Formats: sequence, structure tokens, C-alpha cells
Amino acid sequence: MLEIKRTDSKNADFKKLVSKLDAYLAVTDGDDHAFYDQFNSIKSLKNVIVIYANNEAVACGAIKKFDETSMEIKRMFTSEMQRGKGFATIVLKELENWSTELGFKNCVLETGIRQTEAVKLYEKCGYVKIPNYGQYEGIVDSICFKKELNK
Repeated sequence: MLEIKRTDSKNADFKKLVSKLDAYLAVTDGDDHAFYDQFNSIKSLKNVIVIYANNEAVACGAIKKFDETSMEIKRMFTSEMQRGKGFATIVLKELENWSTELGFKNCVLETGIRQTEAVKLYEKCGYVKIPNYGQYEGIVDSICFKKELNK
């Protein structure tokens, strides 16, 4: 049984998944992890998705306001044993739907060049590369994406 839960960053299952995400990124980001980690606080995320398969939290993601027309996708993660089952696509689509419901027209996100599975997911789901924004400007190991919603 699959359950999609809308919640916030106080959710214990979300916190557990993010802990696994941070451990994964500490390895893949290597020496750059501290730089990226400073932008990934979950203290005040109001829009969080957790996916449960057979009552087990298997994937998550969040959105936060980026500007007047865009939400930023944050903290996307699928448990390693659950990858390849489409959970990340479900989370991403649900975050896009929620962004639309809140009146936003776009989603933006940043990922690292070493997160090849994430890059493939975003491209498959219609995201296009854009110039690196904000704190990621000039960071060669970052890739930023944007998707116009309802297209």
C-alpha cells in the first residue's frame, strides 16, 4: 500500500530520511559537503512530502518559497533499498502539484554534478538547466534547474 503524506519538517519520518540523505551526501559531496549543508536546514519547512510503502517511510521532498512565482525543491531523497521503484517521481510530481495549488508558476532546484541519478530524474521530469542562482552562482559542482508548471 502506498501513502502520500503532506506534512512539515517536524515529521519524525522526514527527519530520519533527511538524516540518511545527509549521510549519503557527505560521501558523494566529499570536501564540498559543508558548503552545501549550510543551505539545507529543515527547521522551518512548511511543505514536506513523505511517501510510505507498506507503512515504511521510503521517500521525501520539500518545497519552500524561492520568489514570487517560484518554489524551490529541497531535500529530495529515496531510501537506497527503495530506489528504482518510481518513488522520487511521485514525490516530485506531488511537490509540483502542491506548488501549483499554492499559486506558484515554476519550480527551481539545485543539485550536484555528482548526483547523477538526481540529474537524470529532473531531466526526465521536464526540468531544464538554468544559470546557477543565488549562493550557487560560480559553483562548478552545482547544477540548477527550472520547470514551468502546468505546461
